[in-house]
Amino acid sequence: MVWNWQLPDWPEFLYDASSIVSLEKLFLQGAGGAFAVLKHMDDEQKRQFIVEILCIEGLKSAEIEGEILERESLQSSIQRHFGLSVDDKSIFPKEQGMADLMCRVYNTYDQPLTHEMLFEWHELLMHNDSRVADNGKYRSYEDPMQIVSGRYDKHRVFFEAPPSEDVYNEMTDFVKWFNSIRRKESALSGAALAHVYFESIHPFEDGNGRIGRALVEKALSQSLGQSTLVAVSQVITCRKKEYYAALGLCNRTLDVGPWVVFFAEVIVQSQKDSLGLVNFLMAKSILMNSLSDQINERQEKVLLRMFSEGLKGFSGGLSAENYIAITKTSRATATRDLSDLVKKNALYKTGQLRHTRYWLAIDV
Repeated sequence: MVWNWQLPDWPEFLYDASSIVSLEKLFLQGAGGAFAVLKHMDDEQKRQFIVEILCIEGLKSAEIEGEILERESLQSSIQRHFGLSVDDKSIFPKEQGMADLMCRVYNTYDQPLTHEMLFEWHELLMHNDSRVADNGKYRSYEDPMQIVSGRYDKHRVFFEAPPSEDVYNEMTDFVKWFNSIRRKESALSGAALAHVYFESIHPFEDGNGRIGRALVEKALSQSLGQSTLVAVSQVITCRKKEYYAALGLCNRTLDVGPWVVFFAEVIVQSQKDSLGLVNFLMAKSILMNSLSDQINERQEKVLLRMFSEGLKGFSGGLSAENYIAITKTSRATATRDLSDLVKKNALYKTGQLRHTRYWLAIDV
């Protein structure tokens, strides 16, 4: 049974560059548009956007691996990296580690990749995980690194990575290759190849998926000459089965054409979502400024709480019960406050009676 890294031409991956020309054009156009919008944002809006994007990427990258992080803890940790004032809330170890990784990747995107950088990323991500023996270094155990099915009754090996004794040499070649992709590959193909190449080596005992997706962010940012700020993991989470299936097709071949097309589509969609978030934050600023001195503290608290839910808002919309729970006020007061927000065009209403729901009146 031969794996991709055992093939004679490894790691000379094959794909048709013409298959992603249109996607590459969309990506570059989107990047230009996003950078133009960011230039018109004030410093506070930019910081909010950066924090939100890094938070989304951290949450979703962990979720892909089946790990659920606490959003407020992760967000608070990222905010502290940027010197923002936050509440004295507890920040948990896993959230701290993910925040440290996200911010380190963001702050050092333009630096060449090295073994030491990867070791640092792994240490930041795993330093509180007692299950990981090889912390901050490549795996060293003798047993094969295998990706297997989770069922004991039908044990199946989906992939086996190079043995631990070969990892350092494999990663030396990878690091050299990664630092050259800006000259050899387009932005989308470079990121797609970097991910499948790294995941094929699977150099760490744990955390390979999260670090592999961090490398995607680094590759994209280096190709554009500035931080890309796209939450690739958010789209991957929505297409998780496709993601693993596309990666799986690369296990025994160096022809990665379908993977490159799939991942290029993921990146372009991620970029669209990120631009939507920029517009969302700008709409928030415009709305809150227009309501300055026109709403009470309860109304302001609820609006900010709704904005904190992001583009999708409250699941199922804001109800009067939500308003009462957030503000600790009476039903009569909640009804008056909500009616006033609708009158001021801050919210719009759908449904009737107990099915009444309220939504932010913004156009993103």
